[in-house]
Amino acid sequence: MEQITISLPATRQLSGKALAGVVGSGDMEVLFVADGGQQLTVTLTTSVDNSQQRWQALFNRLAEFSPLPGGQMTIHDFGATPGVARIRIEQVFEGVENA
Repeated sequence: MEQITISLPATRQLSGKALAGVVGSGDMEVLFVADGGQQLTVTLTTSVDNSQQRWQALFNRLAEFSPLPGGQMTIHDFGATPGVARIRIEQVFEGVENA
């Protein structure tokens, strides 16, 4: 298991928290807790070694299409594809936005 921490500038303010996915599902779980800050901090545990660049690229791409909210994100990844990862991340942002 690899532990990765990524910090990104946040330009969107949200409040609340949301969960998407289930650890036991075999792909990934994402928990997001908005804090209204200027930074999104992502802490992830992954079963895929040497995946720092893949995750950094995914978050850079997300930031290109939509402003990132400030807060803490925790990801438990068990080999999810980048497409599934993006869906789960967008689900928690949408969940908090619509709460």
